Parts: sequence; C-alpha cells; structure tokens
Amino acid sequence: MDVVVPTIDELLLSVAAAVNVRVIEVSQKMREQLILSIPELGGDDVVVNLLAASVEANVATLLHVLEHGIVPETVDAPTAALEYTRRLAQRDVPLHALVRAYRVGHGRFLGTCLDELARQIRDVDLAVAVTRRLLELSFRYIDRVSERVIVVYQEQRDRWLLTQTAARAGRVRQLLDGGAAGVDAAETSIGYRLRQQHLGLVAWVPEPTLGGDGLTRLDRLTAAIAEAVGCRRPLFVPCDQGVAWSWLPLETRTVVPWDVLRKVVDDYDPTARVAVGDAVPGLDGFRQTHRQALRAQDVAVFARPGTRVTFFSDVGPVALMLADADATRGWVRQILGRLGADDEHAAALRETLRVFLSMGSSYTATAELLRVHKNTVQYRVRKAEEAIGSPVHGRESDVELALRVCHALGAPILQPSV
Repeated sequence: MDVVVPTIDELLLSVAAAVNVRVIEVSQKMREQLILSIPELGGDDVVVNLLAASVEANVATLLHVLEHGIVPETVDAPTAALEYTRRLAQRDVPLHALVRAYRVGHGRFLGTCLDELARQIRDVDLAVAVTRRLLELSFRYIDRVSERVIVVYQEQRDRWLLTQTAARAGRVRQLLDGGAAGVDAAETSIGYRLRQQHLGLVAWVPEPTLGGDGLTRLDRLTAAIAEAVGCRRPLFVPCDQGVAWSWLPLETRTVVPWDVLRKVVDDYDPTARVAVGDAVPGLDGFRQTHRQALRAQDVAVFARPGTRVTFFSDVGPVALMLADADATRGWVRQILGRLGADDEHAAALRETLRVFLSMGSSYTATAELLRVHKNTVQYRVRKAEEAIGSPVHGRESDVELALRVCHALGAPILQPSV
C-alpha cells in the first residue's frame, strides 16, 4: 500500500489550523510579552485592550493566510491593528516602539508555529521545507502590515498634532495678548508651567512643504533641541504648516548652551531655521522671550544670506531697528559712508573695525582674535576710517552699531556696488 506524503502547503495548513485552535491563548501570551519587552506599549485599560485586539486580529489574519494559501500582499492590515496604531500616535508613543512590536510579535508567532511543526512532522527534510515556507509567508505578511501601519501612524500623528494644538494655539495667543487673568489659570489653560525660566523659539521651514510634513519636522527638531539643552517636554504651538512657536522649560536655569543648540539645528535638519529669544522668568518672561524670538526671526528673514540659527542676544538692537528698515538703511550709510559698500574689500575692513571696537579699540586683542599681525589691524582700521571719511574716535558707539547692523543683515542694508 502506497504511503501518501502530504504536500508542504497541506502540512503548513495543518500547523496553522492547530495553532488557530489556541488563537486566544497564543494572542494573550504574545500581548504579555510585548508589554514586558516594550514598556511604551503599556498604559490604561483602553490602550491595553486595543493592543489585545490588534494582536489577536494580526495572529488570526496571518493564520488565515497560512491555512488558505492567500497571497500576503493582497491582505490589508486588520482594522483593530490600524485603530491601535492611531491611538498610539495620539498618545505620543514613538513609532519605533510600534515597529519593534511587530518584530517581537513575529518572533513569538514563529516560535509557536515551529513548536507545533515539531509535534506534527518527524521528517527533517520535510520540516525544513515547511519552515522555509512558513518564514517566507509570515515575513511577507509582516512586511506588508508594517508598511501600512507606519503610513497610518504618520498620517494620524500629523492630523492629531494639528487638531490638538489648534485649541492650545488659541489659548496661547490669548495669553500672549495679555488675556489671562492669572498664572494659575494660564498654566491650566495651556498645560505648561509658567513659574520658571523660559526660552522662546520660532522655527520654520523656508521651502514649501506638503501636508503636515513641515510641522512634523519642526516638532521633531524642537524635541531634539530641548533634549540637547537638557529640558523636559517643550510647549509646541504650530502657526501654520511651515512655522511653529515653542517654549523650552528651563526651570531655574539661566545659562543656555548656545553652541549646542546651534549644532543640533545644523545636524538634525539643515534646511530648517530657528530664531531664539533670551532666557527669562515667569509669565512676563514667557511673553518677552517670544517677542524677542519673533524679532530675531525678522532679522533672519530680512538678512542675506542670513544664518540658520539667529539669537536675539546677538541681534537685539538690529532687530529693533528693523521697525523702519528704510530709515535704518539711510542711517547706516550716513554713518559708514563708503565703508557700507557691498563688496569684499569693504566687508573685510568692516569686520576688522567691528572686532576692533568690540575689543575696546585694542589693536593687540583684535590681532589675536583675527589671527593677523597687529600692523595689519592698524592698516585696516586706518583704511576703514578713510572709507568712512572721518576718525572713529568720539563716535565709537554709532559706528559699532552700524557695523553690527551690516554684519547681521548683509546685502539688504548695504550700498550696491557700482
């Protein structure tokens, strides 16, 4: 009598059917392992119940694929899995935790199926063939579903960010306009502590963006800045799809690592730009540092070429003078004369004279800072005074301020070369 040897697909169906009988038990153990391995997936009963539904739906769907020979690429992610994904996005659970959950869950699922395979099949060659088929189909399914949940997570994150912050943005604007009755009421309304030092930021993406991509980038950049300077969660308020306001909670600190902040922007998102106010305390400080960041943004937008990060502490007087750019331009040209020309020679003289005045008119200190010979500094200062048309002595303050304006704003404030 001939022995009928089952096919690989028939054996795989048998394994899947046996596991399917215990699908609730398998799903429960998988959920427990996920929460233990990935703490971010824990939470209240609602989230845990959604995780349970998501796990059971994915396990059941994958077993269905194995039992019936369904092409994994034709299967959509289970509704329960997508709903769980949306809820995680709303609760700020990081995307990497969700993706890792699929890897960990996949490992647990394979272990369960291989245990069942060992019980049913004694032929080593046949077991290897079924295992290969199991790995192929399950990996294709996980790849398909992972890609889908990543897209859904990102879409929901963008949508949730806009929805949740719309109401908060209105309350923050009211607070900035002086509409809050007191600190306690203001803190409650915006969900942010005001009895501390604040650092105001305005961040924006100069180029056009699609959908919520610009805000997503700015949200991540702001979080990276906050982490780099040692702050807990900042207050983030979108203005439109490419501009966001934020406040970094410094608690009692007054010193900010400015170089670290600048480096984060340079490394994390080189196309974004950030304007920064000073660190100031309390409700009034919350408003003041924001106004300063806005004024620093004015300088950054007006300047050519401008800088990626603009600090109000560097450009404060220049920012305030931009209230009347035409008058400022005329005043700078009146003070600097030919030294305000937009060419390389005048630029080199301006920079030397600017540093010279900031060093208390010390030739030695200027030479050390610029790394040139003292005689070179003396020569450039003399040539700069000739371009101005008169000695600097006696009006150092005006000249230094005019040079700071030129340094910060560049071409828009200079005299065009002829």
